[in-house]
Amino acid sequence: MTGNWKLVIHGGAGAMGVADMDREKESSALDGLDEAMAAGGAILDSGGSALDAVEAAARVLEEDPCFNAGRGSVLAHDGHIELDAALMDGATRRAGAVAGLRTTRAPISLARHLLEHGPHVFLSHSGGDAFARTAGLEQVENRWFEIPERRRQLEELLAGGGFDDQMKYGTIGAVAVDMNGHVAAATSTGGLTAKRWGRIGDSPLIGAGTYADDRAAAISATGSGEYFIRAVATHEVAARVRIGGEPLQQALDAVLADIKALGGKGGMIAVAPSGKMAWGFTTPAMYRGVADASGRRVAVYPDDAAR
Repeated sequence: MTGNWKLVIHGGAGAMGVADMDREKESSALDGLDEAMAAGGAILDSGGSALDAVEAAARVLEEDPCFNAGRGSVLAHDGHIELDAALMDGATRRAGAVAGLRTTRAPISLARHLLEHGPHVFLSHSGGDAFARTAGLEQVENRWFEIPERRRQLEELLAGGGFDDQMKYGTIGAVAVDMNGHVAAATSTGGLTAKRWGRIGDSPLIGAGTYADDRAAAISATGSGEYFIRAVATHEVAARVRIGGEPLQQALDAVLADIKALGGKGGMIAVAPSGKMAWGFTTPAMYRGVADASGRRVAVYPDDAAR
């Protein structure tokens, strides 16, 4: 056992800036990040697994309406909510991923159940919810996930004829290393406001928005999903570390630069089995935090010193 554990989380990278952020909402979001780190950190501090920790942290954020995951998710073009999530264990490289859920209250826990008990890695739409019911996971009406602010945002975007390509509302993610040096990653999202045609972004795609490998690192992404898919972003970070021998921060920065060159933007968090962590973003801000045996720190803007 290394005795060193670390948990890094994000609540989305977006277009929000210091001037236009609602301070009360920002404070509530930071409180949510702290609560998520407390839940995951307690598991790690007691010798628990990285997989348990990232699931616990993600569950807290899925229940927090400040974030675009679970309750508080954004609305699709026709006014319903679809939920995506993925979870990966770096020790075994087992993974579970779900997309297009409409009634499963805890998407990340369904991804965990699929990782452990399902014959498949990735389930989508009604099939994912059906699998959740057979597993005994709580089901809710789709409207349970909705909050009034997300309905307002949809109406605003529809009036303008667009969709949320500015990523103002945050996908959530968590990465961790436990005392045994094993890493894990979790990501959960409601996707893009006004999305259409069953669109699925990078978050539930293993190797795009979520990846974990004890030979390299655990990584979770947030941002313009189409570009993170094209860059196979989280796997690319891990490959640069494992095969190329790059330092974790250098690898993460290089992949974000590649995505920016393609026309995309967003951010990533990562942690290695050694306990080294990295994060970065090409947007004005990214909700993020880190917890270890010394305490918990949160940050939003580039100059915030959470590390």
